[in-house]
Formats: sequence, C-alpha cells, structure tokens
Amino acid sequence: MPYARCGVPAVRGAPVDGRGRPRVGDGVIGSPPAFGAVQSRFESESPSAALVVRQRRSVIAQETSVDAPPAVAAVVVLAAGQGTRMRSSTPKVLHALGGRSLLGHVLAAAGPLGAATTVVVVGSGRDQVEAHLADVAPGALAVVQEQQLGSGHAAVVALAAVPEVEGAVLVLNGDSPLLTTRTLETLVAAHVAAGSVFTVLTASVDDPTGLGRIVRDDRGAPQAIVEERDATDEQRAIREVNAGVYVADAATLRRVLAGIGTSNAQGEQYLTDALAPLVAEGAPTAAVRADDPDDVLGCNDRKELAARRRTLNDRVLDDLMRSGVTVVDPQTTWVDVTCTVSADSVLEPGTQLRGSTTVDTGAVVGPDTTLLDTAVGPGASVVRSHCLGAEIGPEASVGPFSYLRPGTRLARGAKVGAYVETKNVQVGEDSKVPHLSYVGDATIGRGTNIGAATVFVNYDGVAKHHTTVGDHVRIGSDSMLVAPVTVGDGAYTAAGSVITSDVPPGAMAVARAPQRNVGGWVRRRRPGSPAADAAEAAERRAEAPAGGRAEASGADSDQ
Repeated sequence: MPYARCGVPAVRGAPVDGRGRPRVGDGVIGSPPAFGAVQSRFESESPSAALVVRQRRSVIAQETSVDAPPAVAAVVVLAAGQGTRMRSSTPKVLHALGGRSLLGHVLAAAGPLGAATTVVVVGSGRDQVEAHLADVAPGALAVVQEQQLGSGHAAVVALAAVPEVEGAVLVLNGDSPLLTTRTLETLVAAHVAAGSVFTVLTASVDDPTGLGRIVRDDRGAPQAIVEERDATDEQRAIREVNAGVYVADAATLRRVLAGIGTSNAQGEQYLTDALAPLVAEGAPTAAVRADDPDDVLGCNDRKELAARRRTLNDRVLDDLMRSGVTVVDPQTTWVDVTCTVSADSVLEPGTQLRGSTTVDTGAVVGPDTTLLDTAVGPGASVVRSHCLGAEIGPEASVGPFSYLRPGTRLARGAKVGAYVETKNVQVGEDSKVPHLSYVGDATIGRGTNIGAATVFVNYDGVAKHHTTVGDHVRIGSDSMLVAPVTVGDGAYTAAGSVITSDVPPGAMAVARAPQRNVGGWVRRRRPGSPAADAAEAAERRAEAPAGGRAEASGADSDQ
C-alpha cells in the first residue's frame, strides 16, 4: 500500500491546564461492539468529512488560540469494552502502536483542547486500564461502568460522576488511534459557531458496510443516525457514516439520555439515539465531515490494529520527510510518534525508532537497527545494532552488530564496533572498543583503545563492581579486567592478561603464566597424524646442511 498520508506531529511531554495541573495526553478507547453492542462498527470506525451544520450551510473552523478559554468543559473517553475480537487478555484500549496505547493516542489528540476535566469510562480489565491511566494521564478521572449496557449508558455513567460540569462535552471512543487534534478542533469550532447542542463527527467512505449511516434532510441538516440493520435500501446506499465522536451540551445530553430506552435487539442504550429526539424538538444540531476518513477508523481486531499501525507510521514518516529527514525505504522504517528526528539525518532500511529516541542533525541510523529510548548525537552513525537507553555522542560510531544496553554513554568521536556489548558504561572522547568485547559497569577515559576480546569482569556472583580505565590507555587483546580495578592514565596491559590489581599510570601490566614449550609432544602423543607429519618435515628442513641455508641467507642479504 502507498505510504503517503497526512502528517501528524508527535506530541511530546505532558500538557498542563491553566492551573498547572496535568492534562490528559495519551489514550484510546473501545467501540460500540466493545460495549456489548452488535458487531457493527458504526461508533468505532467513522471516515471523514466536509462541514455541514443544521440551519447553517457551512462553518469555517478556526485555529485554537492559546489564550482563548477551552471550548470544551470536559472530555469523556469510552474505554469500558471487552474487545473480544482482539482475543487477548490485554484490554483492547491498551494494545499499542506507534509508541502509545490505543487509549494513549486518543487522549493525546484530545489533550490540547484544554478541557479542565477528562473522564475515562472503564469496565473490562479496569485495574490494568486504571494503572495505565495513572502513568500516562494522572489527571484523568477513571469511572467504572459495572455493566456494559451501551455507549449511551457509558456516557450517563461518566456525566453522573462529574455533575458540576456544564457546557460543551466531547465524547469519543478509545479505539481510534488516528484521531488528530486538528480534526477535533474543527469539530468543536463548528459546534460552537453553529450554536449547536449536539454535533456529530462523520466521514465519507467507499465501503460503509456495517457502519451507522448519517441521514440528512434536503438542506443537508442531520436528521438521524441509522444502524445498517435498521436501514432501508436507500439509506444503505449512503456513504457518510458516523465516526463515534460527539460534542454536546452537558445539560442537554443528560436530559436526552435520560429519555432514551433500550428497546433494541441488544437491549442497550446507544449514544447515537440522542440525535433524532433533538431534531424532533427543533434543537440546533450539526454534522461535520472529517477531512481524512482515516482519522476516525476504529480498531476491533489484530488485523485492524496492524492496518492502523501502518497508516500511523506512514503519517509519521511523511512528516519527517517533509521536514528534511531522508527515509530511504519507508516500507521498512518504523518510527514511534514519541520520537524526534532532526533534519538532514538519514534513516536507512530496516530502522526502528521507539520510545523517546532522538536522532540529531547529520546522524545516520541503519540499516537494520533498533533504537529504544536512545539519543543519537549530531553526525553519529549507528549500523546494524540494537540500543536500549543509550546516549551516542556527536560523531560517535556504533556497529555493526553492537548491543548497547541502558546506561551506555559514548562521548564525541567514541567508537563501539562489531560484536561489542556495553552496559552502564561511559566511553570517553575518541576512545574505541572496536570489536568482540564486553564492557559493563565501567568508566573509560579519553583516547583509550580496548583491544579485541577484552572482558570487563564486573560480576562476582553476588554484586556488580566498577572498572575505571584512564586516558590514553592501551588494553591488550584478550585481557580480563576483574573489577573493582583501576588502570591509570597512559598505562598498557599485555595481551592475554588477567588484571586483578590496579595498574599505575604509565605502567605495563603483564598478568599471564610464562609460556612453556614441551618438545616432541605431537610426535609422541599424536603419531601418524597430519600434525605429526608436518612437524617431522619441519624438523628435517631444520636439519638440512648449514651451507645451503647460509648460501640462501647470503643471497637474501645481497638484495
């Protein structure tokens, strides 16, 4: 599928309201099927739209002003559904894509609206969802819907928990990870401009099967939301569908929901049924089409989760490329919305940037590299490596096939080469760990070289210990540095040494057994072997007449 999509800027940090309290910034929630409704997607998957308002022909959405008071008094996220089609012990809204949970994406989209109150309706898996909320949106109020009796009932439960809320209330499902703040701002602006008491977000889709249809009158004003199973043939031909996102006056919504019954096939109370009675009494209502139908797509199973993940990633990569980042192969490159990538950096094929990873100007990452919560400095290079919680300094190089574990910090120009694992280590400026080594719990100074196959022996079976290696040190290949130990500035260790005591500055440490040669061992212990034959031939050559050897030697010396 093509990767081009609408750009969505990453949301970084936790926003706060006017009184400095944390505002919701992450989240997504369940759809009507998740609340026990039929397997219709009419409230969880709604495409996008042009703007049509009851009693008004069109409304132009205004940009939200930072100084303006919030246009919505409260945000209500419906997240109580079981999500049975996910076939998972994890609540549906906690499934992750692009660096956040489904619930996290919804809350992130709604957060910039500045509502003073955010209510999340929980039910199935409430303990897990509440724990997640405490982490990503500590200012949100979790309200329990003991029985999942439909989206309307969930809204009643939410509003009952905040009786003091007056004014506009934004109600959304928690399983719409592609919702954007801009789409929500457009919806709210249209609601306010029209003086509406109930405004629904809609979308126009190519295939509306299974979705609730938006029925309009001759003037284009919304009249009702009709589920497919209740629709006539003429209504089923309508391609404008309900997105499951609403803005309503709190008092009006409380009143209307109190009069909505459960006389339907599922015996549940639906939020969609609030529109028709308001139209009947002549109240001002509106319907706003989202600009991009993808914005309102819900997520009900693993297949849809994968599709939403791809769309979200396409949007992120489009934004990066427009901002000056080279993405060599968008089909194999994945970047979480929580990552930051600067202009003039390059992401090679097979690159995955996750968590809070940052990539600075001029850095090259990949191919085949995964970075989680890792900072890559300007001009650095990371090739075919896996890095977790690491800091890679300016012009440093990593890989290929390196494993940087949490606490690794590389200074400017440092190098960690092929088949090297590091953990909780500081590598100084221009120092190198070129290949085949393990460096754990250590500090390495400037201009130092760690020879191949060196092991920093940091664990005694009970506790971890620290190793300090000074500036301009040369650690010989195949050395073992048994912590706690210090190698002073300018010191050397001989290859194959096991260093158990401190090495003074400028000293050469030799800690290996003297070599002992056992003559004739192969002839005696491996007679008839190729090794024995080769040794015997070498001995015969050594016993050749001295004159021949001398003549050859003399000839060589004349050249």
